[in-house]
Amino acid sequence: MKKAQSISNIERQKFKCFEFEGEWYEAFDKPEMCGVWFIWGTSGSGKTTLVMELCKELCRFGRLVYNTLEEGGRKTFQNAIKRSNMISVSKRMQVIKEPLSDMSYRMKQPKSADFWVIDSYQYARMSYERFIDFREKHSDKLIIVVSQATGKNPKGSAAESVMYDADLKIYVEGFVAFSKGRYIGPNGGQKVVWKEGADLYHGQQPLNKAV
Repeated sequence: MKKAQSISNIERQKFKCFEFEGEWYEAFDKPEMCGVWFIWGTSGSGKTTLVMELCKELCRFGRLVYNTLEEGGRKTFQNAIKRSNMISVSKRMQVIKEPLSDMSYRMKQPKSADFWVIDSYQYARMSYERFIDFREKHSDKLIIVVSQATGKNPKGSAAESVMYDADLKIYVEGFVAFSKGRYIGPNGGQKVVWKEGADLYHGQQPLNKAV
């Protein structure tokens, strides 16, 4: 049996966190650099653009691997790469398309990347129980799970369970990302992905609601 910790010991613990600045800090504060983040939204919501921009931001802090299970080498993924000018982080970001069992092997290699994107959870074909095992094997990494949505909810009960388990939960609707998790920045937890589209969808009033 592990020894119980005192409150003072917990308060003295140090955690490695992202030193986000600007709009990333305003929306998402300074989250820990490991654990699980979960991003979901319907097609055409701005989700893919948000994920690409997030990957660029994370590449400031370490190396990232993007497992594009859903789109693979299709032109739509190439377009997303070009649209977000991902060539600017090409030295710190790699793209793969492989089962999570193979990805898990990569993650265990010496000097493997710090951040890992799974896009999408539905194409990973993994139960919630298997995902928990996967997460625990790689507790020193940041795992970012991208999910399809049905309405305002992640698609499928397994994806919904992963969402509830995640440290940072980001819901994208109408070109605005809303933090619905444990990290909410000073502006109430929202980041505009595309202003013109957000204005058309939400109206031009301040966006202070958690959709």
